[in-house]
Amino acid sequence: MFSKACEHGIKAIIYIATQSLSGKRVKIGDIIDNIESPEAFTGKILGQLTKHGIVQSFTGPHGGFEIEAQRMHSIKLSDIVFAIDGDSIYNGCGLGLKECNASEPCPMHGKFAKVRSELKQMLNSTSVYDLAVGLKAGKTTLHR
Repeated sequence: MFSKACEHGIKAIIYIATQSLSGKRVKIGDIIDNIESPEAFTGKILGQLTKHGIVQSFTGPHGGFEIEAQRMHSIKLSDIVFAIDGDSIYNGCGLGLKECNASEPCPMHGKFAKVRSELKQMLNSTSVYDLAVGLKAGKTTLHR
């Protein structure tokens, strides 16, 4: 459902958030090892997320990536998806047709519109904090 870039971005943010909750900044190599993502690809994604203010990047010997604990509550999954993929997940045809709308729907239009609406609700209501706490507590995993 999400692009590969978006999947890796979400995983990276969740991992960074878990480390930030422990007061640690995370180097890109640590992120790559823990989310199993290619280095150049991950660097590009983290650049986009930094540009959109979702994650902070610091240089130098004590550098790395972090998310301020208080910001984790306000950063929603929808913010990450938008920073990487824009709003394409909410638009377009479920079957990939060029022209599909309520007046000229594809066979999947009505059902797909409902799924999109539920997805948008979930993305808008799920915070990075919620996901990081679940991972830190061992209730979820970022590994296969």
